[in-house]
Amino acid sequence: MKMFIVVGMPASGKNIARSYAESNGILYFATGDLVRDEVRRRGLEPNPENTAAVSNEMRGNDGMGVTRKALQTAMESNQDLVFLEGMRSWPEIELIREKADCTVVAFLAPRQTRRSRVLSRGRADDAPGAFDERDAREIAYGTATPIALADAYVLNTGTMEDALEALGRIVQAAGEQPGAL
Repeated sequence: MKMFIVVGMPASGKNIARSYAESNGILYFATGDLVRDEVRRRGLEPNPENTAAVSNEMRGNDGMGVTRKALQTAMESNQDLVFLEGMRSWPEIELIREKADCTVVAFLAPRQTRRSRVLSRGRADDAPGAFDERDAREIAYGTATPIALADAYVLNTGTMEDALEALGRIVQAAGEQPGAL
């Protein structure tokens, strides 16, 4: 199984990888989706505080609980190629690499660009006042290491089409041909 692990700070453009995967018939598993689903399942308001609390709980003592769940779901899909998103520490990457051939792709965008995106996307778990706190939490999780040690980068400062093309080149360079699965 080949996995593309998508990493990046909040609002760096990781959902572009989701668009790419979905348009090419590739399954996409995101830890954030698992957390948001759990918030809904518990009947909690999907605000930044509740989402952060559930995320911390699901990560567990070693920080890898929600990653284990996403990895298990991906492995059970029996697909040759999948995307995984939301890994925030190097031990999570190593855990996945024990199970599959992986390429880590980091999405990068300047802080002000990311802040503007948070203000415009209108997700219930985004709040302008919580932006700095969320960045700090992501960094505390260890997010900077997978970004720094990624195998490939998408500098997401242009159009969505530019980022999709950059990701497509990365997937092709890794020897995968979308649509040929």
